[in-house]
Amino acid sequence: MAKIIAAISGGVDSVVLLDMLAHSSEDEIIVAHFDHGIREDSASDAHFVGTLATNYSYPFESHRVELGKNASEEKAREARYAFLRFVAEKHGARIVTAHHADDAIETVAINFHRGTGWRGLAVLDSDIDRPLLHLSKSDLLNYAAEHNLQWREDSTNASDAYLRNRLRKQTRTLDEDIKRQVLALRSQQIDSKHQIDNEVATLVGPGPTYSRYFFTHIPSAVAIECLRYITKAQLTRPQLERLLLAIKTAQPKSVYTAGSGMTFDFTTRNFSLSLLK
Repeated sequence: MAKIIAAISGGVDSVVLLDMLAHSSEDEIIVAHFDHGIREDSASDAHFVGTLATNYSYPFESHRVELGKNASEEKAREARYAFLRFVAEKHGARIVTAHHADDAIETVAINFHRGTGWRGLAVLDSDIDRPLLHLSKSDLLNYAAEHNLQWREDSTNASDAYLRNRLRKQTRTLDEDIKRQVLALRSQQIDSKHQIDNEVATLVGPGPTYSRYFFTHIPSAVAIECLRYITKAQLTRPQLERLLLAIKTAQPKSVYTAGSGMTFDFTTRNFSLSLLK
């Protein structure tokens, strides 16, 4: 029997996810809750989710940190996923989250607001399972009402301090046909991303040594995609651009530190990647 880590915040989306899993999944379910320590009442959410896990007779894993009320969305997200991946590795399980169709649209809007590249449309595509992506927020609310589910409301969802909340007010009013078009484009872009990733893997080879000549003579846009693949998308675009410049200009026997614990060693013809310990 496979194991899954159900990421449960206590909000309506994750409460619906847990109930759906309870009635449809044959996997062993472990409920995981991460308390960011951003809200004063967040401990009550952890207690609620713990009780929920007990009611379903599922094991419960939780962790609290003190990020504080001024923590950014990005910092909170990174901390949450670090916890979920830790629990998943501990149990040899895969992670399941409650992201739905409206979340996908909001994430696309956030990416374009920030001036994302072409990958900004291919959102919520990773090794994490998101079985509710075909459902809207209203679908989940209807399910919760029909099944008499109880949940906790996160007070920060009403705060304009967070970009997602500000953009949500706009995406909620989008015409349903426009929403369908955005979701269709997302699906197409994910397919394109996978095709490009496969082509890039063929181009660069398995490593860990790569040709400087190759990277010097291909178009910069292609080189950046290849470097993104080599570095497992751990570097920002500016970091990738600086790395490409180093590949073109670095002296033999020199070492370049690119960020995220990555260093590159250069010979006259090649370069290789290593991770700082």
